[in-house]
Amino acid sequence: MDQLAAIVSQISDFVWNNLLLYLLVLTGILFTIRTRFVQVRRFGTGLKRLFGSINLNGEKANHEGMSSFQALTTAIAAQVGTGNITGCATALASGGPGAIFWMWVSAFFGMSTIYGEAVLAQKYKTVDEDGQVTGGPIYYIRARFRGKFGKFLAGFFSVAIIFALGFAGNMVQSNSIGDSFHNAFGISPIIIGVICAAIAAFIFLGGVARIASVTEKLVPVMAMFYIVGCAIILCLNHATLIEAFRSIFVGAFQPQAIAGGVAGVTVKEAMRYGVARGLFSNEAGMGSTPHAHALAKVKKPQDQGIIAIVSVFIDTFVILTLTALVILSTGALSSGETGSALAQTAFDSAFGSFGSVFIAICMFFFAFSTIIGWYFFGEVNVKALFGKKAVKIYSALVVVCVVVGSALKVDLVWNLSDLFNGLMVFPNLIALIALSGVVAKMAREDHR
Repeated sequence: MDQLAAIVSQISDFVWNNLLLYLLVLTGILFTIRTRFVQVRRFGTGLKRLFGSINLNGEKANHEGMSSFQALTTAIAAQVGTGNITGCATALASGGPGAIFWMWVSAFFGMSTIYGEAVLAQKYKTVDEDGQVTGGPIYYIRARFRGKFGKFLAGFFSVAIIFALGFAGNMVQSNSIGDSFHNAFGISPIIIGVICAAIAAFIFLGGVARIASVTEKLVPVMAMFYIVGCAIILCLNHATLIEAFRSIFVGAFQPQAIAGGVAGVTVKEAMRYGVARGLFSNEAGMGSTPHAHALAKVKKPQDQGIIAIVSVFIDTFVILTLTALVILSTGALSSGETGSALAQTAFDSAFGSFGSVFIAICMFFFAFSTIIGWYFFGEVNVKALFGKKAVKIYSALVVVCVVVGSALKVDLVWNLSDLFNGLMVFPNLIALIALSGVVAKMAREDHR
């Protein structure tokens, strides 16, 4: 099992670091050029629409879909996960402060990619046998590629996302919650897993209406809680903020010029870890968030496209950047820790023993919201492949995965999750590139 896990890990690393890293960035550059920098032109409008539509108790989602704000929060629920804490910390530990600069670069181009995903999800959304509006990559893949090839590509994507996010991915998330609560309070991870599974099951049984209702309340609250906590630390360490920013920009091009940085880091490594972790965090181009954006009730597809742009901005330029600044301003990077331990060290240095509690609470919010979002994305594909009756079986399996994942960390499962996470991107990117002309035309037509 250990040997198999190592082999899968090597394949996963190759897929992410040598193929997807470049394909995702190049796709972002392609969409940026073809949409004439839509992420710049329409960003202000996206922000206005976001803040104009915020409602913690909005309209009830139904068979016709959900509000644009609910679709956005469902997407962000999946995007803002443990990667915003542990992923950022890992990028810093492995690629140095300069990795954050390359995260920003990848996110900038990713904003145009996710615009394309949301627009296509809206354009090709459909109504299922129960009269429920549904959509996602499986539908625009089938629309672009007819016949056996289209069926294979769409089917491959669906199977990959069901396993990568619905099953193995949610095991990863529940494990993060179990670990953080065990470290902070000494509670057995399995107890936390059972509690999370029970809450999740209640939400799953309520269907899309309950998922939308929960995410529209949970996402703004969890985001503000984390932002306030980070802001307090940055205020306490305001004297080191300029140096933190300097280390990010200098480290992007001269990693060895940063005192107290990561020894032996090259520009290539800073770029690789920054881009890879950034894309993994905001999920632009991965094909996950279009399932939520497809359900938004908007006048035209472009309206949800510009809202989707904001989701990447919030994930990377706000949440992830705050994590990085906290770690850099507290000097925690020189501790030699990595992953969640590095983030823990940073918050402990400012909050004392409350640091562990703060991280545990944030990890619960972030990881649990991701469980909800990833479950929903998998459910759409289960319905499309196997029909409505299979959803109950899928729901039960996800609940079991949440419980098991909280206490059991099997390297093979984790490595397979990473691999399938990567594999599901290929069909989505193929369709995105093939449909880039459609997105470009719609972006040009959007003059409001």
